[in-house]
Amino acid sequence: MSYLFMEEYKLNKYLSRIKYNKKLSADLDTLIDLQKCHLLNIPFENLDIHNKTRITMDVELFYYKIVEKKRGGFCYELNGLFSELLKAVEFKTCLVSARVFDTTEKYGDEFDHLAIIVLLDNEKWLADVGFGEFAFSPLKIDTGIEQKDERGIFRINRFNEEYFVVQKKTSPGWKSEYLFSLKPRDLSEFSGMCRYHQTSPKSSFTQKKICSIATPTGRITLTDNSFKITANGKVEENEIENDSHFYKLLKKYFDIEL
Repeated sequence: MSYLFMEEYKLNKYLSRIKYNKKLSADLDTLIDLQKCHLLNIPFENLDIHNKTRITMDVELFYYKIVEKKRGGFCYELNGLFSELLKAVEFKTCLVSARVFDTTEKYGDEFDHLAIIVLLDNEKWLADVGFGEFAFSPLKIDTGIEQKDERGIFRINRFNEEYFVVQKKTSPGWKSEYLFSLKPRDLSEFSGMCRYHQTSPKSSFTQKKICSIATPTGRITLTDNSFKITANGKVEENEIENDSHFYKLLKKYFDIEL
């Protein structure tokens, strides 16, 4: 294998971090397994933002935080580093810009979210380990088909000439998650929006702390004021009493100490 940023010892530590112990090949089964292992073992979290620790577009820093310090991160960090892992396994990948829909069905600015396109046997797949509650499996970029996995039913449709839209099936109907284009991007192009999400009071990331991880049967989510465990469709939710309570739960369920 040829390694770019990720030398062999880094790759092995990363694979250990996500508890991946199968053979590595640049094929669909491996891609599916890598994404699922990543989602089950590395949380989505924005704690550095609330501790005023600056996040910059540097894969070395992503690696140190996520692999060495056993932390999580948000989309720029998680997908930025996951892309390096995929390249080390010799997948053909590129970073793409995505624009997330809010609760009013408006979508964000360019570079609002970072996602990954993987080319396999002349087919394009959307890989994403940085969007919270999302598909365990990469989604094939093939419009008009429903794609079902353990996390629900998804589809990708054309939004306009430039963008595709990712949607998830819910009881009221199809919920739009984000737009994305196929234009390859450089990690540095996301710097401005990464800074925005760390500093703007309008960004959801500055409004509350969150640490959340998928489990085989659901999800565990910790915020400033609540702790929620979802398992097999059942939800158990409790209030957070104080900062001490928050950090005890952070250590117990995510093995994170700040």
